[in-house]
Amino acid sequence: MATEEKRQAVAELAEMLRNSSALAVADYRGLKVSEMQAVRRSLKANGVQLHIAKNRLLKIAADQVGLEDLKPMLAGPTAVATVSGDEMTLARALQEALRPYNKVVSLRGGLLGKRPIDGDGLSRMAFLPSREVLLGRLAGSMASPMTAMAGVLSGPMRNLVGVLSAVAEKKRQREGGSAA
Repeated sequence: MATEEKRQAVAELAEMLRNSSALAVADYRGLKVSEMQAVRRSLKANGVQLHIAKNRLLKIAADQVGLEDLKPMLAGPTAVATVSGDEMTLARALQEALRPYNKVVSLRGGLLGKRPIDGDGLSRMAFLPSREVLLGRLAGSMASPMTAMAGVLSGPMRNLVGVLSAVAEKKRQREGGSAA
């Protein structure tokens, strides 16, 4: 690769790193070309891009963008999956795409924004509920004490109504019984 081509490649890699909200680094050693293409297609269908680049160029691009935590993950054959959106999409898409190749491909780790995460963390992330489900659970847990309090406060009123109804029923029975 000529020097100008390397500069261009580093600029493209830096732009890719800058535009991604999350990325994952995997060791793809042992995958056949056809299997790699299947992984790419699966990831692309979920909005995730897979990039293969030289580690040295990736390290230079990481320096330019300020992602120092990425550099220790760049050793050996490296595939970088990026997404510019929901980080959960990346974790779920990787889990789905790499499931048939779990014995061959290993996740080294990644970055969520600028925070590093290990490969096990990425794998666990794929099984978390969606954002909407988590927000629903939060709303439910916030509403639960209020519902309980409303039940407690309405209890005496409900008991009073029950007692008054019983007294009225007894009075009706007495009046109905004396008339017969």
